[in-house]
Amino acid sequence: MKYATPAVLAALLLAVGGGYWLGKGARVGAGDTATVAASGKGETAASEAAASKPRKLLYYRNPMGLADTSPVPKKDSMGMDYIAVYEGEDDAGAAAGELKISTEKVQKLGVKTEPAALRELARQVRASGRVEIDERRVHTVAPKFEGWVERLHVSATGQPVGKGQPLFEAYSPELVSAQREYVVAAGGVAALKDASAETRSGMRQLSEASLTRLRNWDISEEQIKALAAGGEAKRTLTFRSPAGGVVLEKKAVAGMRFMPGEMLYQIADLSSVWVLADVFERDIGQIKPGQKVRVAISAYPEKSFSGTIAYIYPTLKAETRTVPVRIELANPGGLLKPAMYASVELDVGGRDTVVTVPLSAVIDSGTRQMVLLQKGSGRFEPRAVKLGARSDEYVEVREGVGAGDTVVVAANFLIDAESNLKAALAGFAAAPDAGSAPAAKAVSHKASGTLDAIDAKAGSVTVTHGPVASLKWPAMTMDFMLANPSLTDRLKAGSPVDFEFVERKPGEWVITRMNPKEETKPLSPAAAASSSAHKGH
Repeated sequence: MKYATPAVLAALLLAVGGGYWLGKGARVGAGDTATVAASGKGETAASEAAASKPRKLLYYRNPMGLADTSPVPKKDSMGMDYIAVYEGEDDAGAAAGELKISTEKVQKLGVKTEPAALRELARQVRASGRVEIDERRVHTVAPKFEGWVERLHVSATGQPVGKGQPLFEAYSPELVSAQREYVVAAGGVAALKDASAETRSGMRQLSEASLTRLRNWDISEEQIKALAAGGEAKRTLTFRSPAGGVVLEKKAVAGMRFMPGEMLYQIADLSSVWVLADVFERDIGQIKPGQKVRVAISAYPEKSFSGTIAYIYPTLKAETRTVPVRIELANPGGLLKPAMYASVELDVGGRDTVVTVPLSAVIDSGTRQMVLLQKGSGRFEPRAVKLGARSDEYVEVREGVGAGDTVVVAANFLIDAESNLKAALAGFAAAPDAGSAPAAKAVSHKASGTLDAIDAKAGSVTVTHGPVASLKWPAMTMDFMLANPSLTDRLKAGSPVDFEFVERKPGEWVITRMNPKEETKPLSPAAAASSSAHKGH
């Protein structure tokens, strides 16, 4: 043993010296600035140490922007990984109302910006419509006397007809009687040419009354002349088309009886048609009668039709917020069929030079419009705006943004989701692991009660709870939102529970923690006796 002592001492000295050297190096690497400052390279070593220091992981947040965090990695219901949030990626250093996002995250989101600029907005108004028949070119054939259809010349719906073309032949005892009356009266006028003036006048009046009766029944002038020339009364009368077009409706059937005023044919002239376009309420102020429009029909993609705005209807459709606009359109060759769909384009005049931003810069929630202004590197400010006229790519900003302001035009919805997430997290109590989640900014309240119902679809629960001293609430039954649907995984309706909740926004109470209520078990007789014995001490 006495020969081993020098070797052991040497090993101990070597270990102590090495440990001292390693310990000193470790302290320097950890950022012992006092020691490093003693050397000539203190600042360089400190900066390198700070750069190599790993960032502190705070928590993991929901990838879809939901108000849900986790101290450990996890996946959401769609299988997407939760996103890690590190120290420094909060709103520290941002002014009031601003959102601060790290440069790395800005690059990952693909944020693009563009300055608001003065532009003259020239745009097109687009609307959808349908081809309709010109109501002024619709004709109805309806006899003015009672009779029977003897023979049909046009026997099919949709058949084209020309003006004056025979449609059908009708028999009517009244018609035959009226023709004979006229023939007799006309012959009497000729036979009494040498009679007294009073007699000739009376016969002439009878002839004219018979002629007027025939004309009122739409007897053609050709047939009347034939009767006046000494022809015999015909048994049937031929009805002719009043205009050229197509037969829209045919009710006449050979042998049928018709009554006065009964519609037998309906004929439409389709050489000119209407297009009824539904123009949105916001565009109707730029539409005027007489303006030229372009009409595209899906059946003829290679053709473009030109029309004119003839009338703007005085009513608005509340369901679609559109106003019907009538467009007159020539229809050569009958290419345009009633009920065809049409796309209408109208060029509207340019406006004065106004402040504009790209359409993609506007976040429209339905109740508000806003843009995100870039205030600096990684700093963004939401700004409410009032919008005006729109073009295909830009929109006028009447209030909220000035020329030269830099606005976000890409990934602004992702930044808005980030802002909403952080605002929601600010209203929650601290997460279970205080070292892994940010401190809550809202006051958390505790209560006990009974879980009455769980609405998994709405993410809410109904709880009957006892008095809440921190809010001076009495016992009541009310609905709460859940910060995380998994809070009720181990619970069922009717379970007694202890829970904590916060007010995420005015009137919206959110449960951040919910556990089964711990029931107090009764003491055994021995334990009760022991407890009573110790009360006096």
